[in-house]
Amino acid sequence: MAKNVIQNYIDSLTFTTYKNEKRTSRSIIQDYLDNGNNIRSSLINQSDVIIAIANVIIHAFLNDRKVIILGNGGSAADAQHIAAEFISGCFAEGISLPALALTTNTSCLTSIANDYGYEYIFVRQLQALVRKSDVVIGISTSGNSVNVLRAMEAATKSGAITVSFTGEGGKLKQAASYVISIPSNDTPLIQEAHITVGHLICFLVGDAFIKRKPVVAV
Repeated sequence: MAKNVIQNYIDSLTFTTYKNEKRTSRSIIQDYLDNGNNIRSSLINQSDVIIAIANVIIHAFLNDRKVIILGNGGSAADAQHIAAEFISGCFAEGISLPALALTTNTSCLTSIANDYGYEYIFVRQLQALVRKSDVVIGISTSGNSVNVLRAMEAATKSGAITVSFTGEGGKLKQAASYVISIPSNDTPLIQEAHITVGHLICFLVGDAFIKRKPVVAV
């Protein structure tokens, strides 16, 4: 009985959104889920790019190269998440693949930020770690994160293959060889789509290593 009373109360709650609209909690949830599903479904339109990125990464791994991933805030978490998928072998039946996120060493990050500026936190690490033909993935929902843009420039100069995950706008689209552009300006929805793409790439790469053949679009 008490549970039903609480549930009915929650269902009846109304909120005033930032657009000054009166909305029920249930309608807010429904709209958010619908928008997220529409964005994820639209990723089929970028399937050729997703497959191309997977093949570039497969080629890198087969040639003793690695994947380096970077981003800020939620994108930093995505960078670590994707790197962990490759290393843990979650999508490749225990096959560990060389990947690292440049967002985990707090001493390194804070010393670079303190001595050189926050915009160089990834550049300095790339100068030490990146090799020609490594794959560098830069993630920015706005497409305008200065430290990510500088990292893409440094990676390109080092001969790395560059990939960007971004939203609708920003400069990052022009800063990488392969671009995943999410058709939204809503940061949480962009982030959800980014990790979906990350999982798809990890799955395709892992499947290729299990089957010992490249990914082919059909």
